[in-house]
Amino acid sequence: MSLQLVIIGLPQSGKTTVFNALTQAEATTGLFSTGEEEPNLATVKVPDARLDVLTEMFNPKRTVPADVQYYDVAGVAKGISEQGMSGRLLGFLSQGAALVHVVRAFDDPSVPHPEGSVDPLRDIETMNLELTFSDLGLIEKRLVRLEAGIPKLRGAEREMNEREFAVLKQLRAALEEGTPIREVELQPEDEKLLRGFGFLSAKPLLILLNLSDDLLGERSAALIAEATERFGRPGVMIDAVAGKIEAEIALLDDDDARMFLDDLGISESGRSRVIQRSYELLGLISFFTVGPDECRAWTIAAGTPAVEAAGVIHSDIQRGFIRAEVVSYDDLIETGGLPEARKAGKLRLEGKTYIVQDGDIAHYLFNV
Repeated sequence: MSLQLVIIGLPQSGKTTVFNALTQAEATTGLFSTGEEEPNLATVKVPDARLDVLTEMFNPKRTVPADVQYYDVAGVAKGISEQGMSGRLLGFLSQGAALVHVVRAFDDPSVPHPEGSVDPLRDIETMNLELTFSDLGLIEKRLVRLEAGIPKLRGAEREMNEREFAVLKQLRAALEEGTPIREVELQPEDEKLLRGFGFLSAKPLLILLNLSDDLLGERSAALIAEATERFGRPGVMIDAVAGKIEAEIALLDDDDARMFLDDLGISESGRSRVIQRSYELLGLISFFTVGPDECRAWTIAAGTPAVEAAGVIHSDIQRGFIRAEVVSYDDLIETGGLPEARKAGKLRLEGKTYIVQDGDIAHYLFNV
C-alpha cells in the first residue's frame, strides 16, 4: 500500500500546479478552503537509478519501482483554524503520513496574493501557526471531556485517562511555546495513546518553495538557505521547485523532457528530486528483489529487521522465515552479478534480527 503525503498551501500558492508537476496529472485548480471538495489523488513512482541498473543487469519481464501517493486538498486559508477546519478537510490532513507545504515564491500580477505581496517566509510562519492552532483546538476539546469524565471512572480506565490528560497538557504547553508536536519527546506508550488524534504538527513536513523559472540557480539556493536557517528543524525538509515549468515538463515524453532540461541547463528535474525527498522525509528506504521475472523495489522504514521486511513481500514469507541471502547493491555492482558476489563472499546469510539496509538485494528462504 502506498504511503500518502498531503499537499497543502495557502490560496494562490500554486499547489495544484505543483501536484501536477509531481504526479504528471492534469488536475484543475480552484480548490478553496471549504474543504468539502474531493481532493486530487495520484500515485507516483519513486525515481531510483539503482533499480534501472538492476533492470539492465537481470533483464526481467517487468520492473516495479517503489511508490508514494500525493493528495492535493483544498487551500488552507489564513485564520481557518480559528473558525474550525471542516471535518472533511481535517480528516484528509490527519490521514497523511506527511505534509508537503507549497509556499508561493513567484510573482504573477494575474494571480494576486491574498496578503497583497509575495513573502515566502511570512507564509511559512502563517501555515505553521494554522497547524499549531488546529492541534491546540483538538487538545482543548479533549482536555475538557477528560476533566469532566475522569472523576466518574475507576481502575485501569481511570489510570489510562489520567495519563492521556497529562500527556495532552504537556503537548499543549509545548505548542503554546511554539514547539511542534513532532519535536516533543514521548514514551512509546504515550505515542500509542495519541495515535488516533492525527495531530498536524506531529507530521513530518516538506516545505516546498514554488518558484518562477527566473529564480532557479543561485537565487533559489539563497532562498532555500534563508528558509532553512529560520525554519529548519527536526522532521522538516526544505526544497524548491519551479512548479509551472515542471508541470509542463511532466507532460512531455522522456526524450523531449530531457531536451527541455538540457536547454535550461538542468541535470535533474525538480520533480524527481522532490519525489525522492518526500520518500526520505518519511524515513523510508528501499531493498530489492531481482530475477528474470521481476526486479522490484520494496518500501520499508529504516531500522526494519529482515523478518518484518519479508512480510512486506508476503505474509507467508514472514511466517515461514528461515534466513535471507543478502548482498549490498554496491557489492553486487562491483562483483558483476549474484554468482560472482557469492564466489567473492559478498553474498551473506542473515537471520531474523538482521537490520535491512538501504539498497540491499535480498532473497528469502522460507517454509510454510
